[in-house]
Amino acid sequence: MNNHDPITDVRTLGTGKTIILGLQHTFAMFGATVLVPILTGLPIATTLLMAGLGTLLFHLITKGQVPAFLGSSFAFLGGYAAVAPLLKDGSPNVEMLPYACGGVFCAGLVYLVMSALIKGFGAKKVMRFFPPVVTGPIIISIGLILAPSAINNCATNWFIALVALVTVIVFNIWGKGMAKIVPILIGVAVSYIVAIFMGEVDFTGISNEPILGLPEFMLMKFDLSAIITIMPIALATMMEHIGDISAIGATTGKNYIANPGLHRTLLGDGLATCLASAFGAPANTTYGENTGVLALTKVYDPKVMRIAAVFAIALACIPKVAFVIECIPAATIGGISFILYGMISAIGIRNVVENHVDFTRSRNTIIAALILVCALGFNSLGGITFHVLGASFTLSGLAIASIVGIIANAVLPGNEYEFKEDVNEENDKFQTYKL
Repeated sequence: MNNHDPITDVRTLGTGKTIILGLQHTFAMFGATVLVPILTGLPIATTLLMAGLGTLLFHLITKGQVPAFLGSSFAFLGGYAAVAPLLKDGSPNVEMLPYACGGVFCAGLVYLVMSALIKGFGAKKVMRFFPPVVTGPIIISIGLILAPSAINNCATNWFIALVALVTVIVFNIWGKGMAKIVPILIGVAVSYIVAIFMGEVDFTGISNEPILGLPEFMLMKFDLSAIITIMPIALATMMEHIGDISAIGATTGKNYIANPGLHRTLLGDGLATCLASAFGAPANTTYGENTGVLALTKVYDPKVMRIAAVFAIALACIPKVAFVIECIPAATIGGISFILYGMISAIGIRNVVENHVDFTRSRNTIIAALILVCALGFNSLGGITFHVLGASFTLSGLAIASIVGIIANAVLPGNEYEFKEDVNEENDKFQTYKL
């Protein structure tokens, strides 16, 4: 039996309920996905389209086995800011953005190279550098780093945020039937309605939006300086990718790094990033927000993510509907994120517990301590910026923590972890280890 007690097959729910579950995942990813183009000046509709297409491409490459949604990556914000900073009036730097996209495209190619190396040498040699004592604290850090954004959104209107938060908790614990597995959707709806009655929602301008419309594409261009600036960021985001896949696996109780394989998940993520950047959208990455939804609902069928991807594509082509969703108050998003981000950190804690990581051993305690402090400390400073050959690039706090954790695990004596590539035929659960 799978001790995570999931509803693993949406066929037991029916078509209508499954579609609602997919819509719930769309709401979970929407805020963060559209925030990246807002901060960089890239087109929002194109971003949504490529998030949907990238997710479907990822599922195709991973044999439809991994319940992941690919949205806009925040890790490349420093690269966009360096190559194509917003103009003084806050408008997009349309002249330089295509070159930034070219740099992101090349970063996506790095994923392909790493995927080929893992395929050639095997995940066992690579994963020796990513034991649970490293990935667990990284997963914990992902949730903790996201936490301030949830609080900031809540602070815009705490009452509306609490309505969303309390609604999610009530329906998740005491809800019956379908209401129990779509608490986020209900929380968004209830909070949104309350916000409308409080006069916190402005629908001005919706009449100017067409019912249907195709996204505007921005074709990438290549520049050596932009490539040198942005391409190294892939080394950090690949580490984050491993952390995300580990988090999804810890949530569902399945070993996706072994099956369908880390080489496939990296290939899917890299190709999705190449596709998005080629047409003027941000880099794609697996989304922790949706992992939080998985943990909350216990519905792990990847089909739900593919439905969410279809919704994202539809939103990109229906401006009026997208406008209504964009009008969701920040406080509502904050209330929902309040619990989702906490769920991500809780997944990290469960990861180290289920893998029997022994924190009475000094090496394990030191590794975890270094990761947590680097992730949170450097993130508060905006990461570290390096200047190489006249170009600059920034490593995020999470990237720095990943690098430090990997090095510490490799250098400190007593690394007895061995990744098992054989998969439990019953439910593909993670193997447990005494570390």
